[in-house]
Amino acid sequence: MADTLLLTLLIFLAALLYSSVGHGGASGYLAVASLFGLVPEKMKPTALVLNLVVAGVGTIRFWRAGCFAWNVFWPFAVFSVPCAFVGGFMKLPDQTYKLLLGVVLLFAAWRLAIKQSAHAPAEQKPISLLPALSFGAPIGLLSGLVGVGGGIFLSPLLLLLGWADPRRTAGVSAAFILVNSAAGLLGTLATGHPGAVLHEILWWAPAALLGGLLGAELGSRRLTPMVMRRLLALVLVIAGAKLLLAR
Repeated sequence: MADTLLLTLLIFLAALLYSSVGHGGASGYLAVASLFGLVPEKMKPTALVLNLVVAGVGTIRFWRAGCFAWNVFWPFAVFSVPCAFVGGFMKLPDQTYKLLLGVVLLFAAWRLAIKQSAHAPAEQKPISLLPALSFGAPIGLLSGLVGVGGGIFLSPLLLLLGWADPRRTAGVSAAFILVNSAAGLLGTLATGHPGAVLHEILWWAPAALLGGLLGAELGSRRLTPMVMRRLLALVLVIAGAKLLLAR
């Protein structure tokens, strides 16, 4: 019970911080789960379910705040969604999954530790259709393989290429994570041996929902405290290092 309560608190904090930048928090949930020694077969579908809760809240909040852009969203989503389904359907060996997840967690830590505006050009550029379409497929496949929504890969891409400002990036990322998480979860379920969602989801889903509501409000209308994000980044680094160094 003590472990369940601690995990519930950590999932609430992860949902709050991730949703403030338009993310679902799957990499945070996977990091926390790995620190507690949960097996990959249960980590992946559970994180995707929590992602759906938080990304759903974020999508609504950012859309209502005028931070969503359909013309930026659809070119990435059109190929990422079917590829996320394929990734969810595929089953990696445990060691390969842990190695890939460790790399993703370290990348997510970097994304949390920097300000979104740090890589955003002063002027926004029109989106280029063919590059956007080509980027969506590998992001979706990787998202389905690991059990994340892909926002940690899409966000820096939008900012670096100048296709969206930080708030619109957050709004597009939330919707992108929502559809990819749904596709990845469906792909996992379609295997016939999906790995059960942990029964603690009855505790974790409400915690993620509350954190997602608070975080989306902060992100869509207020500034996000960098200190809190960097603390979470430290947790991701520890979990990522643990996965990469495990024998």
